[in-house]
Amino acid sequence: MLLLDGKKVRDEIAKTLQSKIEAFSTKPKLCIIQIGENEESSTYIRQKKMFGESIGAEVLHMKLSSDVAEDEIIGVIGKLNADSSVHGIIVQLPISEHLSQERVLDAVSPDKDIDGLCSVNVKMLWENRKGGFTPATTKGIMSLLSYYRIPISGKHAVVVGRSALVGKPTALALLNADATVTVAHQQTQNLSAVTRSADILVVAAGKPHFIQRDDVREGQVVIDVGITAVTGEKLEEEIQGKTIAGDVDFDDVKDIVSAISPVPGGVGPMTVASLFENLVSAYEIQMRVLIS
Repeated sequence: MLLLDGKKVRDEIAKTLQSKIEAFSTKPKLCIIQIGENEESSTYIRQKKMFGESIGAEVLHMKLSSDVAEDEIIGVIGKLNADSSVHGIIVQLPISEHLSQERVLDAVSPDKDIDGLCSVNVKMLWENRKGGFTPATTKGIMSLLSYYRIPISGKHAVVVGRSALVGKPTALALLNADATVTVAHQQTQNLSAVTRSADILVVAAGKPHFIQRDDVREGQVVIDVGITAVTGEKLEEEIQGKTIAGDVDFDDVKDIVSAISPVPGGVGPMTVASLFENLVSAYEIQMRVLIS
């Protein structure tokens, strides 16, 4: 069984990004907007800040109250869009229920939307057009497969999960890489038969240990996107002080499948690294525009 080690790949990406940033005349700057005081969001932001600063980027964390008016947020984003010293903008999700997520995300300029969540970037992924930003988790999954030279073209990929943040963009990215793609979910009939049919199985259901021994077969490549905090001792870095469970029962399937990403240490580290790959790309594009 091949372990798809996201930490190893992340560390190699970090070295490459650090070398690029050292050659820049200024530091790439990311602004992360947090609305409210969600504990897990704060943890994810700390990790992004630590990674960004470790490679020489500047990360600004802007906090807004949970009851902030939608127009105020859009005004803040507008000022950041116009600020040439800011190269990437993230609105940390989730946001307060009284806000329109679509309107807030679409307020971010597409060339600074390094999360790849505004409608322009989503459309570019849908149309398989170059130049947009792919959502970081999806980009991380594709980079992990590429690093370990997992063939995608002509393979049957099954994505379990249909969220707009992970499931759907990952299905599109795999389709764009010439896989035959099936999107499944918890309401799919005969789900085990569907998951066993996959050459590449990506699980993003948000349900701990949803995929078990009977749901996989020999020869499969399994990518576990799940990251659910459960009661227990601190296990790893992705949510400090909590035990992390994946959507796949790792111990139950590891001796069957040919390759699998662990949780933690698989897709999580790749997501952060991919985000900063997008930031560096955004910086390079914006600096070229300024020079020209």
